[in-house]
Amino acid sequence: MRVSKKFLSDYIDIEGINYKELAEEMVFCGNEYESITKLSDCEGLVIGKVLECEKHPNSDHLHVCKVDYGDGSKQIICGAPNVDKDQLVVVAKIGARLGDIVIKKATLAGLESNGMICSLAELGLESKYLKEEDKEGILVLNEDAKIGEDALKYLELDDEIIDFELTADRGDLLSIIGVAYEVGAIYNKKVKLPIVKNKEIDPDITSTMKLDVKTNKCSMYLGKKVLGVKIGESKPFIKNRLIASGIRPINNVVDISNYVMLEYGCPLHFFDADKLGNEVIVRNANDNELFTTLDGIERTLSVEDIVISNNDKAVALAGVMGGLDTEVENDTKNIFIECAIFDSVTVRNTSKKILRSESSNRFEKGIDPNRVEIALNRAAQLLSMYASGSVCKGMLKYDCADHNDKIINITLDDINRVLGTELNTSEVNEILKRLEFKFEIKGNKYRCIIPTRRLDVNIKEDLIAEIGKIYGYNNIVSKLPSSNIKKGSILRSELLVKDIRKVLNSLGSNQVITYSLVGNGINELFPIKNGENIVLLDPLSEDKKILRRSLIPSLIEVYNYNVARNMKDINIFENGSVYYKVDGKYVEEKMVAGLLSGSTIKNSFNNVDLKVDFYLVKGIVEYLLKYLGFNNRYSFRVNELSGMHGGRSAEILLDREVIGYLGQVSPSICKNEVYVYSISVEEILKKTVRNIKSVEIPKYPSVNKDLAFVVNKDVTCASITEILKKVGGRLLSNVEVFDVYVGDNVGKDEKSIAFSLTFLDPNKTLSDNEVTVIFNKMIEEVETKLNAKLRDKNYN
Repeated sequence: MRVSKKFLSDYIDIEGINYKELAEEMVFCGNEYESITKLSDCEGLVIGKVLECEKHPNSDHLHVCKVDYGDGSKQIICGAPNVDKDQLVVVAKIGARLGDIVIKKATLAGLESNGMICSLAELGLESKYLKEEDKEGILVLNEDAKIGEDALKYLELDDEIIDFELTADRGDLLSIIGVAYEVGAIYNKKVKLPIVKNKEIDPDITSTMKLDVKTNKCSMYLGKKVLGVKIGESKPFIKNRLIASGIRPINNVVDISNYVMLEYGCPLHFFDADKLGNEVIVRNANDNELFTTLDGIERTLSVEDIVISNNDKAVALAGVMGGLDTEVENDTKNIFIECAIFDSVTVRNTSKKILRSESSNRFEKGIDPNRVEIALNRAAQLLSMYASGSVCKGMLKYDCADHNDKIINITLDDINRVLGTELNTSEVNEILKRLEFKFEIKGNKYRCIIPTRRLDVNIKEDLIAEIGKIYGYNNIVSKLPSSNIKKGSILRSELLVKDIRKVLNSLGSNQVITYSLVGNGINELFPIKNGENIVLLDPLSEDKKILRRSLIPSLIEVYNYNVARNMKDINIFENGSVYYKVDGKYVEEKMVAGLLSGSTIKNSFNNVDLKVDFYLVKGIVEYLLKYLGFNNRYSFRVNELSGMHGGRSAEILLDREVIGYLGQVSPSICKNEVYVYSISVEEILKKTVRNIKSVEIPKYPSVNKDLAFVVNKDVTCASITEILKKVGGRLLSNVEVFDVYVGDNVGKDEKSIAFSLTFLDPNKTLSDNEVTVIFNKMIEEVETKLNAKLRDKNYN
């Protein structure tokens, strides 16, 4: 919302208040601003009179002018085609500034020029607000302009503008009068409302026109008729206030519609009454109904849209845009004024399809029902004052809106408890008066009457916030809250996530946080569980329209971003949620996922970077599960997984139940070797874990033995390891695979797997005989159950 200082001054006395200071005070009331600018960023402009004007002897388009601007007469060379003797003009003296240009003495075609005669386009106004004649020729002033005076002040271009970034609930500040009430509360000043009074003539509108509202999406519709208008230029003050507010002036009639909308925050629409006819119908559009808007585009409507129609067809799209058939044109004589309240959700949905406008923005935020009629009469008044119109008696009226002010009951204790203040009755009374909220008080209890203009104040917490803003949050003394504090507890899920983060950080992995919204394609490839996508009804963009079902696509996006910036070694993880639907029920599931690529971890023995592969990622997952207390309870199962490399991926099982997966991303998705893992935190939380006990470092030595089996290629390491652990029992403290060989020394369909075994008894030193008995039993069991062969008979 752009707020002009001159426009605001029409409704509240802000004389002597610095406009930047005012903007800062508004910030303390929750109304941030983006910028403070001037309507015209020029300096040193005065009013001058052209005393003489002759053709330049050395140019066919320049003129030699003698100009008086109150400080003697000076020669100025001017190239405008419309410059002439006796004109009152805007002069930029030597040293004047037009934007970034400083006017200096110059020589043009051999003759000295002491300044510049300006066009309106050279005064700093944006091109979109100007007509062609404003750009091509100099600005000629009226006879009341006084030589030597400030030209910007005369033109009312010496204005300042605050561009406020309003919150969605402050629809009342989309009007200058609404802003005036806010400023009045801050500075304890009264708002000056326009005096609206019309001299009306026959015939009464109700005798010539009929209103029929056929939709429940219109709670209020008022119409008034003005006859005999004359289309022409708007008054300068109206044009300047529209330009300052970011609206392009059109003509006196259209400009009045926009002017009143800015005043009261109530959008109006002007119809050519003769084209409209004698009946106004407010209804829902028909499905596939065709309608041509003011911009000349034919639109296809649906039953969800609201239209204004006559006996024949739709003539306006309610709250959004008028129709081409009833447009106000230069030969328009009679005006029908519409001021109404339409359903805000419907207007928003329609405007998103057609066009977001100043009007639709206000309908979306809500309209004060007690301002609609006065805005209608104000528009009629201005048409009579500045467009020579005659206002007809009466009005068309449909009204089922709630005009009652809101009642909020509150106590002084409520206010002080929430704000942490010690306000007394006198201070609260003063604040409510400044807000212009009527109230009754009994003891410390208030019955506050909230005017309908404040659509955002609905409950007592809203009212307390208003009191706090006017009192000044900077005046509230900071202090610790006093309350009874109960002993709290940390959720197991929070502790688990914290432990996971600690482990992965210790392994050199960096945590990332990504958006929960993704596009369609890749989201289908990596989900850990089956389910339906949750699609937003109103996404901001196509690539942010679905709630993710896996963290992996987001991590791949982070990977691609870093690789594009020449970062090749990636080790990242994310703790986050995934979302999906199962049998119509929405599910949110906590996950942890990681991505590794390149050479990211150093070998602790020789400090050499380890290239990321399947086994390195598997080792990270194993280390994490061991740390969380699941030693000997997890396993891995090779399986074809969506989005993963067929031969380098596996499911992660905990107590024989799938909790996630790991492996290489399919080369069709990432051309480089990229490895990922994804684990369900929710599934881990379902598992119980015994309290972790500290164990004394063994006093007795361990016995290490190696052996290798030649097995069929289909036999997995896990199946052999399971047999070894079962036979080894408590004396087998560790099993590690240190070599897998496929080559000439084994059969075509065979492979060799080598294991390192560690035997340990915490209570005594193991003898060779004890270890050999278990060792031989292991070989026998593996050979029998898996049809394996011992590769090296010299295993002793």
